[in-house]
Amino acid sequence: MNKNESMNVKKCFHMNGGLGAQSYAQNSSLQRKTRGMVDHITINTIVEFYLKEEPQCLNIADLGCSSGPNTFYLVKQIINLIDSECKIKSQEEPELHVFLNDLPANDFNSVFINLSEFGRKHGPTSVFFAGVPGSFYGRLFPRNSLHFIHSSYCLHWLSQVPPGIFDETGKAIDKGTQIYISEKSSPLVLKAYCEQFQRDFSLFLKSRSTEIVLGGRMVLVMLGRRTSDHSDKGVSFLWELLSEAFNIMVTKGEIEEEQKVESYKTHFYAPSMVEIETEVKRDGSFVIDRFDMFERDDEHEGSTRNGNEITNAIRAIQEPMIVHHFGEGVCDDLFKLYGELVNQRLNQDYVNAVSLILVLTKLS
Repeated sequence: MNKNESMNVKKCFHMNGGLGAQSYAQNSSLQRKTRGMVDHITINTIVEFYLKEEPQCLNIADLGCSSGPNTFYLVKQIINLIDSECKIKSQEEPELHVFLNDLPANDFNSVFINLSEFGRKHGPTSVFFAGVPGSFYGRLFPRNSLHFIHSSYCLHWLSQVPPGIFDETGKAIDKGTQIYISEKSSPLVLKAYCEQFQRDFSLFLKSRSTEIVLGGRMVLVMLGRRTSDHSDKGVSFLWELLSEAFNIMVTKGEIEEEQKVESYKTHFYAPSMVEIETEVKRDGSFVIDRFDMFERDDEHEGSTRNGNEITNAIRAIQEPMIVHHFGEGVCDDLFKLYGELVNQRLNQDYVNAVSLILVLTKLS
């Protein structure tokens, strides 16, 4: 298996499906808690658009919908608020057409199984759902067809592992078990990740500007970093500890370093606010209505509880890629080690990731 096959994101990347103990549905509480801090911004943004334009059918796209309880939560809140506003104004509720997008390997079956329960609980507004498999780094919808686009904790995932982190022979420039940017990373690796983000986010904005109507809104929530350089450990420590867990397994002879670990890299990038603003201005199709950085305060929860949540969440996200690259039988031992390292780190030093919320309006 060469690196291009092993790191084929469109083919392999998806959250753990189903409803089992290791599924994303059972291990997405961290995302739900964090998103809950800014959901009011998202909901108010779309309701403001509706009250201004009053379309008979409101077309909404959720990009990177995944599966599990988080998928429908936002739609429920939007419906409740629109229904309330319509009652106040004594006008008929609009119909909603909600497009649920994710990569083709996503567990759409679990999503659609929950639709019947959703429909029983949420009238009088008529809601129509459609699944749209495909990468949001490219066109997904017809021109001028969407009123509102939402994406939560997806845009820090790149379309691919940056090709520039490998040399002409296909070997990683940075030797060893580091799977993401670290303090030891070569400047070439930093440059490759940054340029991949620029290409991807630029294509995302260009695609969405074609699909969304004039005056349409877009709310994007993603992991980011506080600093202009990569010294912020808020997110990178998660990958550093996973790299350390891989290294322990290598020293035990449970994984072949040269053939396996050195070629396993994550297609993740936590951008700074400046990097995002630069791409929005360069695209020129949107105006920034709001751009904030926020973080959860988890210190009161206790490090062990929070560490277990982190471990389970990272496993639910990374397991399909790891299994595809290393084969079956690696993840149990790997994430046992990882959990121990995470809890040890949190006991020594409280580390919290930052998130970014970006609210945009289509200009042209």
